[in-house]
Amino acid sequence: MASLMEDLIVTLRQECDLYESLLGLSSKKTSIIVSGDLKELSQITDEEQSTVAQIANLDRKRQTAMKDIANVLNMDVQSLRLTDLVQMLDKRPEEQRQLAEQRDRLKLVADNVKRVNGQNQELLQSSLEMVQFEMNILQSSGRAPETANYTKAAGTSGDVIGANRGGFDAKQ
Repeated sequence: MASLMEDLIVTLRQECDLYESLLGLSSKKTSIIVSGDLKELSQITDEEQSTVAQIANLDRKRQTAMKDIANVLNMDVQSLRLTDLVQMLDKRPEEQRQLAEQRDRLKLVADNVKRVNGQNQELLQSSLEMVQFEMNILQSSGRAPETANYTKAAGTSGDVIGANRGGFDAKQ
């Protein structure tokens, strides 16, 4: 049982480290989204995907450790929680302390990752809405009504309101 607890604590510690790394990447991604650097955004997203894959592997390892502990304790693995394990370790204060620290650390960092990712999602949604708005403006400029500018022959010149005959302004 002691080695199972040690494996669980080590796995939780590694998982927390990876979540902290993911939090750093997500925080870095916020400024990249604001600056609009798509190349850097792509790179950071690739790094995030790699970190998430490592977290998924550790999560499977943690679930296996929890299953093994539940079997030793003759408990249902579906109902066994880290909080329950912390309470059961009254006679092992050092393991109890370590497990409680890792549980609290994991919860805190996971909540922070969730918060930062929510902010990033809102920023990306706003960026997409702005791009859609700009696309609508560009598309509708060709359908704008003609001006009342007359030529010398008393006909309209065919100019469109707000249309720039120069095409797309690449300097923006």
